[in-house]
Amino acid sequence: MVFSEVLDLAAIAPRATATDKRQVLALISDIAARNFGLDAGMILDALAEREQAGSTGLGRGIAVPHARLEGLDRMRAVFLRLEHPVDFASVDDHPVDLVFALFSPAGQAGSVHLQGLARISRLMRQKDLREQLRQSRAAEAIRALLVQDIRQTAA
Repeated sequence: MVFSEVLDLAAIAPRATATDKRQVLALISDIAARNFGLDAGMILDALAEREQAGSTGLGRGIAVPHARLEGLDRMRAVFLRLEHPVDFASVDDHPVDLVFALFSPAGQAGSVHLQGLARISRLMRQKDLREQLRQSRAAEAIRALLVQDIRQTAA
């Protein structure tokens, strides 16, 4: 997964506002629909279905909602930095303020999707990076942090 090819600048919301998990998923769906050329309702349904199987809240204020989508031609992502943390039923019961949504084509091998999730999980375990992301107020800064870090961890 080449991160600079997965996360477009327009798919980053550095000052997102939501009051609950459902609103977060709806916001992700709207951003994804605009950027991927897909239906927001279909994306929301896929995210909600995945959340019913178990929360994607990883702990430390991080959530990684994800889904496989019909009509997607490659792996894509959406990143939100929430102004106010929301309950995401995370494993550590802490509210979430950093949301990294990952989407893969429906026909793509499951191992590719799982590798992408694992990479995001490893990335978001880095305390310094999480703090820098929380301080960032611009999409350009957030993308630069994520792309730079991926290059360093890939080496």
